[in-house]
Amino acid sequence: MSRLFQSLASAWGLGIVLLASPVAFSQTFPSKPIRLICPFPAGGAVDIASRAIAMELTKSLGQPVTVDNKPGAGGNIGGSEAARSAPDGYTLFMSTSGIQAINPALYAKMPFDPNKDLQPISALVSLNNVLVLHPSVKANSVQEVVAMAKAQPGAVNYASSGSGTSIHMSGEMFRSLTGVTMVHIPYKGSAPALNDLLGGQVMMMFDNIPSAIPHIKSGKLRALATTGAKRDPLLPDLPTLAEAGVTGYESGVWFGLAVAAGTPRDVVMRLNAETIKATKSPDFIKRMTELGYIIIGSSPETMAEMNKAEVLRWGPIVKASGAKAD
Repeated sequence: MSRLFQSLASAWGLGIVLLASPVAFSQTFPSKPIRLICPFPAGGAVDIASRAIAMELTKSLGQPVTVDNKPGAGGNIGGSEAARSAPDGYTLFMSTSGIQAINPALYAKMPFDPNKDLQPISALVSLNNVLVLHPSVKANSVQEVVAMAKAQPGAVNYASSGSGTSIHMSGEMFRSLTGVTMVHIPYKGSAPALNDLLGGQVMMMFDNIPSAIPHIKSGKLRALATTGAKRDPLLPDLPTLAEAGVTGYESGVWFGLAVAAGTPRDVVMRLNAETIKATKSPDFIKRMTELGYIIIGSSPETMAEMNKAEVLRWGPIVKASGAKAD
C-alpha cells in the first residue's frame, strides 16, 4: 500500500506542477530577450514604429527587445516566420492592416493566414500616406498627374513598398477612381522604393508620411496631396486627394503587435499591458507625433475587430481594382 500511495502522491504532485506551469511561466515572463519581426526593411514607416516600441518595451519588460527585419512579399515573409514561431511570447510581429486585410485578397496562395495564425496584442499607430513626385516630373497638382497619365497611358509609373501594402493599394485606388493607366513598380519596402524615387528612377509614390516628410521638407520630393479623410496635421497645407478632385478617395494604414496563435492568454495580456503603457510614454508620444503617426493603443479584442473591419473594407477594393501580387 505504501508503494501505491507513493506512486499516487508522485503522480498528484506532477499534476500540480503541470497545472501550475502556465501561471509560473507568466510570472517569470520574460526571462530572456524578445525578438520583434519587422516585415519591411530598415528606414521605412513600419521599421520606425517597430524600433520605437521595441525601445519602450525593453525598458518596461527588463529584457532586450530587438528588431529583426524580414522584408519581402508585401510582409508575407516576415508574417509567415512569425506565424511559425513558438507560441511563447518571445517572438513579436509588427503587423499592418495591409498584411491582415489586403494580402489575403491579393495573393492567390498565402504562406499563412494572418487572421488565424497570428494573435493580436494591440493596435499601435496609424498614419496617412502622401502622394510625392520626383521634382523632374512636370506636374504640380493631382489633376495634372491625371491629365499626364491619360495623355500617355502607361507612361506614368509609381513605386511601392511591395504588392499588397497600403502604399501599393493607395496607388491602385487612385488608378481605379481616376481611370488612368499607371505602371506599378514594387520594392521590398518603403526605403528602397524611396531611394529610387529620390534618384529619379521612378516618378512618384504614395509613401507613408513619416518616411517621406524629411524629403518633402528638404525639397527633394514634391508633395501633392495626402490620402486620409481629413488633412493631415503634419502637412496641413496639403489637400486630401478627395479635395484635389479624386472623389471618394480615402486610404490609410495602421500597425499593430501580434504573436503566434496559441500564445498563453496571460502572456498576451502582459504584453498588451506593457504596450499600452508604452503608447502613453512621453518619449514615445513625442517621437511618433512628430513623425506623423497617430497613436492608438488597444485591447487584443479591439485589434481583432479592426482586422475584421479592414478585411471587409479592402477585399472588395482589391478585387475591383484587378490588382494581383507580382
